[in-house]
Amino acid sequence: MAKIKITVCMGSSCFARGNQQNLAFIEAFIKSHDLEAEIDLAGARCENECALGPNVTINGVKYNSVNETKLEEILTKLIKQK
Repeated sequence: MAKIKITVCMGSSCFARGNQQNLAFIEAFIKSHDLEAEIDLAGARCENECALGPNVTINGVKYNSVNETKLEEILTKLIKQK
């Protein structure tokens, strides 16, 4: 089964606009659902979409203006598909 790949933009704009909290949320979600072996989590440099941030890419799909609620919906849907 392919791993879920999550990339969190760590550019200063995205980080200041919420990706610091989003990263902590994703890490906690992975741990609480015992998904360490199924998810590759990485940071990325600025993706030049600052006005749309905070930005997170999951399995090649870019999500803009993400927050914890949006992330929980996306991640829950993904793990149910596995």
